[in-house]
Parts: sequence; structure tokens; C-alpha cells
Amino acid sequence: MVFSDTSVQPDYDRKAELIAFDETKSGVKGLVDSGVTEVPRIFRLPSPENLTSRQPQLTLPIIDLEGMNEDPIRRKEVIRQVKDALESWGFFQMVNHGIPINVLEEMLKGVRDFHEQDTEVKKQWYKRDLSGKTRFVYLSNFDIYATPVANWRDSCYCFMAPNSPQPHELPPVCREILLEYSKQVTKLAVCLFELMSEALGLDPNHLLDMGCADGLSVVGQYYPSCPQPELTAGTRDHTDNDFITILLQDYIGGLKIFYQNQWIDVPPVPGALVVNAGDYMQLITNDKFVSSKHKVVANKVGPRVSVAAFFTTGMMDTSKVYEPIAKLLSEDNPAKYRGTAPKEYTAYYGGKGLSPLLHFKI
Repeated sequence: MVFSDTSVQPDYDRKAELIAFDETKSGVKGLVDSGVTEVPRIFRLPSPENLTSRQPQLTLPIIDLEGMNEDPIRRKEVIRQVKDALESWGFFQMVNHGIPINVLEEMLKGVRDFHEQDTEVKKQWYKRDLSGKTRFVYLSNFDIYATPVANWRDSCYCFMAPNSPQPHELPPVCREILLEYSKQVTKLAVCLFELMSEALGLDPNHLLDMGCADGLSVVGQYYPSCPQPELTAGTRDHTDNDFITILLQDYIGGLKIFYQNQWIDVPPVPGALVVNAGDYMQLITNDKFVSSKHKVVANKVGPRVSVAAFFTTGMMDTSKVYEPIAKLLSEDNPAKYRGTAPKEYTAYYGGKGLSPLLHFKI
């Protein structure tokens, strides 16, 4: 299979190349394994990424959760830190979160082992159906036919809640750790939603009672080494279409957050997890908590592995409508968003670009 490079005419048949890539079912890893030395055109950014620019001296807040359940004063301090971080950054890192290091390491290993197993075995899981009917899906670029540039990464999606998959619906290579990690990260999310509710001045169960922790998708991202990292992106800049995301990343790094009109590096902290508010959270809090743009740069070093736990609601659900929480509104702070069903939001997110909140502004 041959992919075009930049020397080819600008009117190259992009769709044909996308289909050719998709039909290999071997993803970006397949390209790297085949010995590709140039980034194929379907992955190329309109202008190169500056990977050598000097980093701003700003550091994402790190919140230590230790002792907060035993000491009321410590808990109040953690709530204040969560409030400050989500109002300004929309992100924070957390340590002493209760998930053992060996579980974190096994989860990263499970994702790596899935992506690095025999291609013919892996291909059995390759699909483009993200409706949740198939509980585990492997693919490269869920939106490859809708966006102008493909990401230099492969992904496996697992829909873990509200209906937990049967063991046979998960690949043997990462089955046990997916079930265990999902259980532990859900327990952590429940704790976070309680802290966030209190940070908003609400009853601790408010966000949980709204169903914020009811849905969970666990996505294992695999970013192969890239021969020309400045020409592509691991993940293009976007916001998340969920309530919160809890991210586990390995030691390689590459995550950047858009803060104060500049891109800020998020170097990995051993044992830490990264938390960010998603678009649904910004909507229901009426812009109190912000859903910030973020991206992952490509790297000559690799593979980079990360695991994102997205706490959301059914993407195709039409029975629920989310709108700003009434208790957060006043004459001086009226609702900024109209009520939105997940199905409508998902359709706009998938079809109109990757930061659609403005579409739902009143």
C-alpha cells in the first residue's frame, strides 16, 4: 500500500487514501511496523507543530487527596483546591487517590499488550460502531472520515457502564484489568463528584443524583513513535464531551492544555492521575467549571500509552436533557445554555468540529 507525501499534487484523492488506510485494520502501528519513514498526507497538519518552543513557566495544580476523609479541615482545603483548579484551568493532577500503583501499571500494560498483540488477532475487534452495542471496539481515528487531519494514534474503546460487559465481550489480553480498573476508577469518580458538588455549594450527592457517574467509557490510546512528529498530532486540540475525564498516562508525556492563551505542558507525575471537566460539566455549571482545550503532540519516542476514563451519559440517549443547574442561577447569573439531549450534542460534536459548546449557548 502506498500513501501520498507532500510532493504529490494538492488535489490527491484523500478519501481513497483514508479508505485504504482504514481497510488495513492495522492502524498507525501498522504503518510504523511497515517501516514508513515519512508521515502520510492524511495525517499532516496544515502547518508544522513547533515542538522546540520554550515552555511557559506555569504548572498544572497537583491536589493531594490523602487524609481528606478523616480530617474535615483537610477535606475543606481539598474542595477549595478543586474549585480553584476547575474554575481556572479546567484540569488538575491528583495524588494519593486510592488506586494502587500496581493497578495503574497493569492497566497501562493491558492497553499496550492489546495493541502489540498479533495483528490478525487484533483485527477481530476492529469496527467503526461506537454506539455501545459492541462493548469493545478497536480502531484508528473514530472520526477519520469527518475531519481534515487524522491523528497519529490507535485506540480501543470499552463501554463499561451503565451496563457492565460480560467477560467474553472483552479481549482476553486485557479483560481482567479492564474490569478491575473500571471498578476502582468509578469509586474514585464518585468521590470527585462529591467534592465538585460541594465546591459548587451544593449537596455532596447533587452531581451523582444527576447521573454524572452513571456512564463510563474506558479508552486505551496507543501513540506509536513518529518519524516526523512536527508534521502531525497525536491528538488534535479538542474538548471532551463528558462530565469529567480521569486520565492515566505513562512516563513519555505529550499532553498539553490551553491555558491563558498558551499551550502548557503536563509532564507525567509518577502515580498521579489527571482530571478534567468536560463540556457537559461546563454546561450544567453554567461556565463555573471550564472545559479546556487540550491536545497530545506526536513524538519520536514511543509508543506512548494512556488510558482515559470518560464519565458521561448514553451518547444516543434522548430521555435526558441537561441544562444549567437551577441552584447555580440567579438574576445576575441567568442560564447561558439551552437544555440539550446527549444525542443532539453527540451529533453536533461528531459532525461539526471538536468544541461545540458555543452551538448550545442561549
